[in-house]
Amino acid sequence: MIKTPMQRIFAVLRVIGVLFILYFVTFPIFWMALTAFKNNRDAYSTKIFFEPTLNNFRILFDGNPYDFAPLIMNSVIVSVTTVLIGVPLAVMAAYAFSRYKFRGQNLLLVLVLSAQFLPATVVLLPYFIQFRNFGLLDTRTGLIIMHLTISIPFAIWLVKGFIDSLPEEIEQAALVDGCTEFQTLRYVTLPLIMPGVIVATVFTFVGSWNEFLFAFIMTTSNRARPMMVGLLALNEIDGIPWEKLSAASMIIMIPMFILALTIRKYFVAGLTMGAVK
Repeated sequence: MIKTPMQRIFAVLRVIGVLFILYFVTFPIFWMALTAFKNNRDAYSTKIFFEPTLNNFRILFDGNPYDFAPLIMNSVIVSVTTVLIGVPLAVMAAYAFSRYKFRGQNLLLVLVLSAQFLPATVVLLPYFIQFRNFGLLDTRTGLIIMHLTISIPFAIWLVKGFIDSLPEEIEQAALVDGCTEFQTLRYVTLPLIMPGVIVATVFTFVGSWNEFLFAFIMTTSNRARPMMVGLLALNEIDGIPWEKLSAASMIIMIPMFILALTIRKYFVAGLTMGAVK
């Protein structure tokens, strides 16, 4: 097919636009990765070729003056526990909203969704007072509860769209064959919406892993402080050590890269699954 001059111009502009977007998305990550392996002197230069060093990563874990090992463990425990508790609860709640009709259903759905619209600063003080009264400040349990209140409403709405896209006749056939409602959810519905559940799992994990504000206010020591808050400890008297900050940021990003590479095909399928009913 012969393209007209106007079509060629649009094709060139489209390629330029894609390259422009890729540059602004990938270049900061590329430069951060380079800086993580630079020494203090090279970190303030624009060198691309330099003698790499692992000293920045070693300093983060040697315990003097930094000790990021317990911070990483806190982030892993809080994020994984939030997923293990939040996603099953969200799936069961989404199934109930999708398949059952009860009084006040629409109002309850709106209330669940409205939890996503409240600014974090509005609910921060009430949660802080409650957690202080129950002795949950500076604990992993308190962070997990806080992250669950943030992630479960969004996961419910996300999974509900995937369940709504399934024909109810599939579940009715399973009930006729003798399955209980829980068995129908476990062995029929859940496998069919698994891509959607994976999407909810990814968003829940990423949201918990990257959460900063509540963790910053609710934690005061390395006993429960996650990695994101620990980055503030890198602010030194003589300035920000960009090489150490880049190394710590690389450590935070590694789980996200591994997660993205592992479930990318399921993630794409899950994003498109709930779009068509």
